[in-house]
Amino acid sequence: MTPLHRRSFLAAATSLLAAPFVFAHGSPRLILPLQGSASAVPTQPAARRRVLRCAHLTDIHVQPERGADAGLAQCLKHIAQQQPAPDLLLVGGDSVMDVFEAKASRAAALRRLFSETWSANCGIPVRHAIGNHDIFGWHRPKSGTTGQEPDWGKKYATELFAMPGRYYSFDQAGWHFVILDGVQPKGDSYCAFTDDEQLDWLRQDLRNRPKGSPVLVLSHIPILSLTAITYGKPRAVEKRGEDTTINAASMHTDGDMLHELFATEKVKLCLSGHQHLLDHCTTDGVAYICDGAVSGAWWKGLHQGVPEGYGLIDLFDDGTFEHRYVPYGWVVRG
Repeated sequence: MTPLHRRSFLAAATSLLAAPFVFAHGSPRLILPLQGSASAVPTQPAARRRVLRCAHLTDIHVQPERGADAGLAQCLKHIAQQQPAPDLLLVGGDSVMDVFEAKASRAAALRRLFSETWSANCGIPVRHAIGNHDIFGWHRPKSGTTGQEPDWGKKYATELFAMPGRYYSFDQAGWHFVILDGVQPKGDSYCAFTDDEQLDWLRQDLRNRPKGSPVLVLSHIPILSLTAITYGKPRAVEKRGEDTTINAASMHTDGDMLHELFATEKVKLCLSGHQHLLDHCTTDGVAYICDGAVSGAWWKGLHQGVPEGYGLIDLFDDGTFEHRYVPYGWVVRG
């Protein structure tokens, strides 16, 4: 458990009120205020140009049960029908359900199911992040693994998703993209932070990116998010008067440190999932968006009122963006 600093929480909560979600026609839409300088004489803002449209899919949880493969296919077709269609898919992890505790035979079956479903229904370029459910065999007692299997651990995910590494970066359309790996081992379970090797790389990567390029960061577990507090059952009333704590598997335990780095390096947007919930907070000019899950409540319907869906993000040449959450109309199967 890690304490949530009051300063960070208040800053995030205040900015959340300043940039509210507006629900129209049953679809939550994020309205982001445009930034401008004050002047006694009104000036015409310079026209901005959209340079890239991305779809953010997270927590797909493909499995043979509950028609999950059909759900993924429906979601991918819905994305392709957007006008204009996205240029890039950002997949935020937990794409399979799940290999963390799975036997080798289940992990192999999920690999086939995901690969076949994806290749049959998607022709848009894609970049992946690793989620906790994508890591093969970390729970050794339940998975029966030894750790010596050729695809054990995160190698399963990097091979399945054709990733250059467990974390990496790339440039596209004038934006710099950083894909983080925030899932770290904790006994037979996991917690969320960036390890030392990755943190050193991250600092250097941001420092050496193309000069002036805006940055989008993708992680599975939120770096900062109010969903880490609102997820699940309300806290017991006897907690009043005590420090608020956040589960170390629900939000990055190094979120404050990462935020200071991101604010310094002018990171524009951090996307995450993991919570199957939807929120947006902005502080120090850095926006944090946690999108709902493609699988909703693990293919059982709404999760705390959030439907099955994906994020649709337009990136502009001036470093601004627009985001909306798009339900794709999945009907729960028995």
